[in-house]
Amino acid sequence: MVAKLQLSMAVFHYDRTAALFDGRVQIEGVEITPVSLEPEEAFHRAYKTQDFDISELSMSSHIVTTSKGTAPYIGVPAFVSRVFRHGGIYIRTDRGINSPADLKGKKIGLPEYQITANLWIRGILSDEYGVKASDIHWRRGGIEEPGRDERSPIQLPDNIDLQQIPDDRTLSEMLETGELDGVIGARAPSCFKRGVPNVARLFPDYRAAEEAYYRKTGLFPIMHTIGIRRSLAEQHPWLAASVYKAFVQAKALCMHDMAEIGHLSTTLPWSVYEMERMQALMGPDFWPYGYQENKKALDAMTRFSFEQVLSVRKVDAGELFAESTHDISKI
Repeated sequence: MVAKLQLSMAVFHYDRTAALFDGRVQIEGVEITPVSLEPEEAFHRAYKTQDFDISELSMSSHIVTTSKGTAPYIGVPAFVSRVFRHGGIYIRTDRGINSPADLKGKKIGLPEYQITANLWIRGILSDEYGVKASDIHWRRGGIEEPGRDERSPIQLPDNIDLQQIPDDRTLSEMLETGELDGVIGARAPSCFKRGVPNVARLFPDYRAAEEAYYRKTGLFPIMHTIGIRRSLAEQHPWLAASVYKAFVQAKALCMHDMAEIGHLSTTLPWSVYEMERMQALMGPDFWPYGYQENKKALDAMTRFSFEQVLSVRKVDAGELFAESTHDISKI
């Protein structure tokens, strides 16, 4: 009997990855040790110390490191996190910010310049509202914990004003006190969640704005992908396709369960209705995996990364993923 590869995997325990944790889906030829981590921790460990053989990756950081030839992981196009991001812009309501154009010249906090949520937010601001990254004064730090920095090195040109906030301060605190005009990012600052006066979303009805963006562009923003330690993928050429297939199978089980109206798989009373609503807007497979299926969104991301001077060159989206996953066989 041929021994299976013994591999570690760090990915959040989403509904679409649950089958890899509970054993309903196996990776061919692999015995996996799965660890559920918050994405920020998985990314920090992936880019600082490469702790895991298979890891959830920030798409933005993966593009940046690929452009430099320093990517420690090769991707497989299983996009385990996707989020529309109009809702990720938080502002002071006492600064005359009534539209995206009013962000020009303002001090806006962010946890890391390179995180994927911010890549998309800046891309949307530029494409849809004419607000360039160079139009804003960026202030970087932890949203709730002081001292956060970039997970992988970046070097920005002089026309991008990015400064670190003091090591004993947080973005939420500085937004609450009015030292910042706004904050963008993947997580809502605690001052917003507490209902602090004069702190609100730029797009109060962010769902309507995001649906309108999807209708116009066809883009459902990709946040995270799955990566395999590059040396492992090179040593075992079959591995990338096997990992990808397993994530596809796990997502299929999730979608099957979500569609079951006889016994709801989520703790939401109208989850099946909501799923049907999304399918009417976005198609039957509204959360697609696959390189070809997502090439429009991937091309937008690589363009954003280059335009925002994160990537040192314009990356071809195909470089981000193992070639064996570009076109999976069909029956």
